[in-house]
Amino acid sequence: MQLSLWALIKDQWTTVPPVAKADLKDKTVIVTGANVGLGFEAAKHFARMNPGKLILACRNKEKGEAAVNAIKQETGCDTVEVWSLDLQSFASVKSFAEKFEEEGNRLDILVENAGTLPTNKLKFTADGWETSVQTNDLSTSLLALLLLPRLLDTAEKFNTAPRLVVLTSETHYWSKPDKRILDSPNPFNQYAHKDHLISRKGGFDRYTVTKLLNILFVRALDERLHRKPLIVNAVFRRDLKGIRRFFDRLMELSLARTTEEGSRVPVWAAVGAEEKKDQLRGAYISLMKVEEPSDFVVSAEGKAAQEKFWNNLIEELNQVEPKVSQIVSQYLS
Repeated sequence: MQLSLWALIKDQWTTVPPVAKADLKDKTVIVTGANVGLGFEAAKHFARMNPGKLILACRNKEKGEAAVNAIKQETGCDTVEVWSLDLQSFASVKSFAEKFEEEGNRLDILVENAGTLPTNKLKFTADGWETSVQTNDLSTSLLALLLLPRLLDTAEKFNTAPRLVVLTSETHYWSKPDKRILDSPNPFNQYAHKDHLISRKGGFDRYTVTKLLNILFVRALDERLHRKPLIVNAVFRRDLKGIRRFFDRLMELSLARTTEEGSRVPVWAAVGAEEKKDQLRGAYISLMKVEEPSDFVVSAEGKAAQEKFWNNLIEELNQVEPKVSQIVSQYLS
């Protein structure tokens, strides 16, 4: 399936279904990037569902505290708290996961919403990676893998099916990695490490690739779960401020959906469609429906890229945290 720009604009005027609701009593929910935008709106929806614990994982602790206070005042939820998480730092991701493990919390819903836009002139993190690839892909995947044992443990102990929701973008329809990257034995390094870059193209093109990689990660992870009681899916991001930065005023006026309306989609992916939840496994979700991702994703070439990026991802993340290979061996083999 391919998505035209006109189809995207037309879709923005489609009525968004009401927010899905569920009883989250005693359940733990994590939303990354939850102090602003779509993550903040999604967190407010979860707060109204009586969660046992709602964790706002935020890069800026002060802004996170302000979000907590706003949510408490607006929803009356007193089980919401902020934890520090900076996806531009592998150390921060590991620290977050270690803290969660030490506290022994169950984990029922993980919404990986946090992301960033690449600049035209590439910037790099202290870990040596291009900022958007580390934030949107490497750290997002690392967090999911480090929390995977807790998700599966929750499923077993409480006879439930936790959900992992990764925010992606409709822009993946317009993306295909450079052939030099696809042919490389180490594609992440070649695409995003400051010492090995073979492409310095930034801006919109790089953003679309990071979102494509999100979908490839979700599909690869789901296949390796072998239908364990964990639902993993990728959700069409409906907060389109980022896209607006790449288009003109006419485009901005055409993208009509509010951030709150956009937040209903990941909330649905996290708590909705309980009666047909198996259909959500590894799915790409748009407007409360499972949609086919891009032609590249479902092609033989896309499948080969999915496997190559997965294997390389595990290699790279295992250098960051040796637990990664242990988790893959124990839970995903």
